[in-house]
Amino acid sequence: MRLPIDDILPDLKTALAAHGRAVLQAPPGAGKTTRVPLALLDQIAGRIVMLEPRRIAARAAAEQMARLLGEDVGATVGYRIRGEAVVSKATRIEVVTEGILTRMLQSDPELTGVGAVIFDEFHERSLNADLGLALTYEVRSALRPDLVLLVMSATLDADPVAALLDDAPILTAQGRAFPVETRWLDRPRRKEERFENAAAALVLDAAAQTEGAILVFLPGEGEIRRVASLLEGRVPGGAIRPLYGALPMAAQRAAIAPDATARKIVLATSIAETSLTIEDVRVVVDCGLARRARFDPGTGMSRLVTERVTRAEATQRAGRAGRVAEGVCFRMWARAEEGALAAFAPPEIARADLAGLALELAAWGGDDLRFLTPPPDAALAEARALLADLGALDGAGRITAHGRAMVALPLHPRLAHMVLHAGQGAAPMAALLSEGDVLRAAPVDLSLRLDALRDAKALQARHPYDLHRPTLERARDTLRRIKRQGVGSAGLSPAEIAALAYPDRIGLRRKGDAPRYVLSGGKGAVLPEGDPLAQARLLVVTDTDGDPREARIRQAITIAESDLRGLYGARFRWDRSCHWSKRERKIVARECECFGALVLHERHWRDPDDAMLIAAACDGLRDLGLPMSDAARRFLARVALLRAQGAELPDMSENALLDGLEDWLGPYLSHARSAEDLRALDLLPALRARLDWAQSQMLDEQAPAHFVSPLGNRVPIDYSGDAPEVQLRLQELFGQATHPTIGPGRVPLRLVLLSPARRPVQVTTDLPGFWANSYADVRKDMRGQYPKHPWPENPVQADPTLRAKPRKG
Repeated sequence: MRLPIDDILPDLKTALAAHGRAVLQAPPGAGKTTRVPLALLDQIAGRIVMLEPRRIAARAAAEQMARLLGEDVGATVGYRIRGEAVVSKATRIEVVTEGILTRMLQSDPELTGVGAVIFDEFHERSLNADLGLALTYEVRSALRPDLVLLVMSATLDADPVAALLDDAPILTAQGRAFPVETRWLDRPRRKEERFENAAAALVLDAAAQTEGAILVFLPGEGEIRRVASLLEGRVPGGAIRPLYGALPMAAQRAAIAPDATARKIVLATSIAETSLTIEDVRVVVDCGLARRARFDPGTGMSRLVTERVTRAEATQRAGRAGRVAEGVCFRMWARAEEGALAAFAPPEIARADLAGLALELAAWGGDDLRFLTPPPDAALAEARALLADLGALDGAGRITAHGRAMVALPLHPRLAHMVLHAGQGAAPMAALLSEGDVLRAAPVDLSLRLDALRDAKALQARHPYDLHRPTLERARDTLRRIKRQGVGSAGLSPAEIAALAYPDRIGLRRKGDAPRYVLSGGKGAVLPEGDPLAQARLLVVTDTDGDPREARIRQAITIAESDLRGLYGARFRWDRSCHWSKRERKIVARECECFGALVLHERHWRDPDDAMLIAAACDGLRDLGLPMSDAARRFLARVALLRAQGAELPDMSENALLDGLEDWLGPYLSHARSAEDLRALDLLPALRARLDWAQSQMLDEQAPAHFVSPLGNRVPIDYSGDAPEVQLRLQELFGQATHPTIGPGRVPLRLVLLSPARRPVQVTTDLPGFWANSYADVRKDMRGQYPKHPWPENPVQADPTLRAKPRKG
């Protein structure tokens, strides 16, 4: 059967012959995955290595090409995936998963015997694909100018890829193999409607309106199982076929292969977006969600998030309906919602744990690789910090011998480090942590998973937990491979082995009833309520949901403090701290034994030095506020008045005083320990000490603390208001002909004149004016109220007094 890709194959071969590199855009169903490598066989000298992002797609592509040649897999066409290789000396086309290429490049940078590397389905932008392209392009530029590079995709912004490859030519195959009709919901789905119910209802509608096999896109295995239970027996002649990565290969083949006896309904994750051709599919139901892993450098943890599909993913999914005949795509969203979809999914390098990438880069020996999307600086720095913690990088960031040994193992760097230290005893742990949870709806205890790996029947006889057999089988396969790698055994307990991989996730239970933990890396985590491990003091947390606020622990194992000391004795340290406790409202000085962010033991520190005590007391004052007496306030107001008039005096505003507490108040705080001590402080001596002799003289002269009345009394001046003010009895100012002023600006004092009973009778900033105008009225009132006191007609000519008139006779 002729496919759309066939029309462009001559142009593609010409472009590769001329430039040695190209970018090929071909819509779903065009046939690029199987036609292109075969077309290049007579042009490429050496093997053709084609990368597929998923194992099932790699195997299926190799099998299809072998059928087209009339051969068995392993002859001209073979494949290599994790744990399985079907190749021979005669193999010219090797279909591999992306990590295989990285291993090939690290072990043989010249790619001896390889004539071309093809990156298929590059739109998925997996981390290994981005790394593989960067490494391969550097090899081509530095060592192998004859190496042919081809990047292929169905939905890809091709220009940036072409630019990365030094303006490689872009070729585009037009048209699908068969047209696909798209149908949308009449209106957006109601938020209160359960996702699985809506998905099952749409599948039933699609089944009633169409013929042929149906491919349903769902975000994950859980949704697949729930939708399958809702559909069971409701589609006449229908057979439900799950399809996801954790399924055994036999079940995956059953989903892909045609079924002449039933109408096949394939419930798949995004695994079915790739180059797989699922036989006899005529209908696609796209439920509009995708599940992606996102790594948070701040927590050092990854979590799975469910998000809306992108337009590129929706296009790729719809294309599955037109691979072998005209088809229909049902979308579980309204057409009006389409514009809100993002154009492309974020590349994995922008959202993933980069520990493996950082280790590969260190092993490669360079940081100047050309990436289509550069790895984020924060995530890369976090990854390198982890590698240094594991001993894979030295102080200068160069790879160590231990790091090179880690690269050779097909494991995450944490697990590779663990296996290298603990030997074959770590193999079961590494297998479990590589493949996912083998138990569902079970307590978090990792020991239960180890029991399942050793003897699942015995575990289920004791505890009827939901055993996920596909994951268990994958873990057992991984275990067999790892056992071939491990050397000897360190005789460590499972908890010690786990702690080797996760030194930053040792959890110490917080005080309180809730099972909350602080992790040695500084983050928080919580156990499910009622979990049997809820009272454990120390845990090694091996899996969480990655919540950046407080991660929920999904797998953990208890560890004894003695075991932790045995592994990491050099990392235990005694820290001393002296700080102000807001809760206790006093200075707290403690000595703490720490492991990372964990405080395992603490005791009172009896003799902190003065500098630490002063700093803590200053923090206490910032918490409580400065204890200002009336005298201190008046002093600050005098300083502020002169500063406002241009005098060169220190800034004694509240903010300035708090900012510089240690400098001006420190010498007065060596004995302050509590809130009571701090509130009892007299700040005036310390404030006055901030002025030198000349400044003190100027302050006393130009903004005196007291006004000297005509009687010689020192009356305090209040500088706290908008003008300096004194309060004194009216008779005390008899004989005062001028208004008193202060400062170089001759600011008039505000006089609050009091009655003999010390009640205000007049406020003035113009005493001569008061004598001339208002005094007569005041005199009239005051003589009646206070007849025993003098009220002269001419106060300027009278003598000041505070006494009543002497009695006559």
